[in-house]
Amino acid sequence: MPGAKMRKKSNSRRVNSLPQQPSMASSLASSSRFLLHYRKISALVFFILVVCLIVVLNTSLRKEGVSQSDVPSNRLYTVEVVNEFPHDPDAFTQGLLYAENDTLFESTGMNGAVSFPLSSVRKVTLQTGKVKAIQRMPYSDFGEGLTLLGDRLIQVTWRQSTGYIYDRHNLSKFEKFRHDMPDGWGLATDGKILYGSDGSSTLYQIDPQTMKVVKKQIVNYQGDEVHRLNELEYVYDEVWANVWMTDCIARISQTDGSVLGWILLPNLREGLLHNLKKQIDVLNGIAWDRDGDRLFVTGKLWPKLYEIKLHPLKTPFNGDIKQMCMPPAFPFS
Repeated sequence: MPGAKMRKKSNSRRVNSLPQQPSMASSLASSSRFLLHYRKISALVFFILVVCLIVVLNTSLRKEGVSQSDVPSNRLYTVEVVNEFPHDPDAFTQGLLYAENDTLFESTGMNGAVSFPLSSVRKVTLQTGKVKAIQRMPYSDFGEGLTLLGDRLIQVTWRQSTGYIYDRHNLSKFEKFRHDMPDGWGLATDGKILYGSDGSSTLYQIDPQTMKVVKKQIVNYQGDEVHRLNELEYVYDEVWANVWMTDCIARISQTDGSVLGWILLPNLREGLLHNLKKQIDVLNGIAWDRDGDRLFVTGKLWPKLYEIKLHPLKTPFNGDIKQMCMPPAFPFS
């Protein structure tokens, strides 16, 4: 039957010529690839939008003058009180240093005014605050910064270009010297040279043999001078300075005089005022136990000396560091 055979072949050709339909598995695979591609693009677009939003918000906040310090938080430090020790409440502290074996040396100021003793250099027991040895100064001398280099205790005096060198073992043995600073406020050493302050923004480097100034640096922070540098201490290869009439200690680079950070201590003085209900003066006095890595601070007429530990400020600082720690220049006259 040739006709039937021919019809079968014709039907066969028609069936084979139909387009192939995709399988269910291949359709699902294509849909998954499309969805994955779509999600990647969506995530990228969302990330770009978030970044743009952050940039816009930061720009807006800066334009609106949001009250936040531009000081990175790791350059600001608060303090934890580790120990409290007795301190002579009549000591108008001008210089402080740690020697060894829980012994401090301290320089005090005053000109023998009513109810105040003469200026002095004293050796003090840390644990009790008791004075083990003392050398009182002439009425005309107002004791200021003090440092120890070898066996020599070196002290400067206020409103004079003079100072004294004492034998640390016998305070009654001393000699007078002259220096090149306009005034004597603070003194510290790195073991090789002396660092001095005169109440201005100038940090002096002094040859300990000739007592001549060999270098001057203007202490600055963000382009502004830091005035009223007072008591000094050399700590961690930095020069630390009390800023007179503030509760701040500046950490100063010995290389270029820039302020590397600020230590904020208002809680110490405020705590004393609240608990003692008596008159005290400003924060002044920094001592560092190099071997034990201990830091001590006190103030003028403070009845306590504190061992402190520094903690970097971890939260945004909303104050004004320059207003808090950088008073105007002292009117020398």
